[in-house]
Amino acid sequence: MKIICIGRNYAEHAKEMKAELPKEPVFFMKPDTALLKEEDFYLPDFTKDLHHEIELVLKISKAGKHIEEQFAHKYYEEIGLGIDFTARDIQAKCKEKGLPWEKAKAFDNSAPIGKFVKKSELDLNNIAFELKINGETRQMGSSKDLIFSFDKVIAYVSQFVTLKVGDLIYTGTPEGVGQVHIGDALEGFMNGQNLLQLKVK
Repeated sequence: MKIICIGRNYAEHAKEMKAELPKEPVFFMKPDTALLKEEDFYLPDFTKDLHHEIELVLKISKAGKHIEEQFAHKYYEEIGLGIDFTARDIQAKCKEKGLPWEKAKAFDNSAPIGKFVKKSELDLNNIAFELKINGETRQMGSSKDLIFSFDKVIAYVSQFVTLKVGDLIYTGTPEGVGQVHIGDALEGFMNGQNLLQLKVK
């Protein structure tokens, strides 16, 4: 199982990161050791600026490579919510030196995942989702604002990486990313349904 993350897939988030809008999907990967299921998250001691990034997540249900966009919808049946935790201070230092920044994104437990919903129950073009911290909304987004659609992302990534059953694609985060602290309670909602909960310790 691998975790594929799409970067800068919401225009407003790209702006808040002072990054150019991509002309094609940007992706990076996290190892399976990054996955965190229904457990508390322990703030790592190597960062002083850990940020939350709530995302819609596709669960791949069929193996494939070089998938055509028109057939991409056949390769996933469920959509969930996940958080792409990012050590922003480490990422910034790596970017300044032109170095890879996996250690800012791919560390253990950096990819919490919540429950999944059957895509047949959703309007894929208008899935509303949000992240609340201590009861306060911090991020809100909708699939209608994606720069690259689910199908486009699957088709693009599969040109480079074979997709396997169980792989997860984090499809990008909307604006509003920010720091988390010890004691914070995070909740992720999709169309008003609570699918993800964790506490930072």
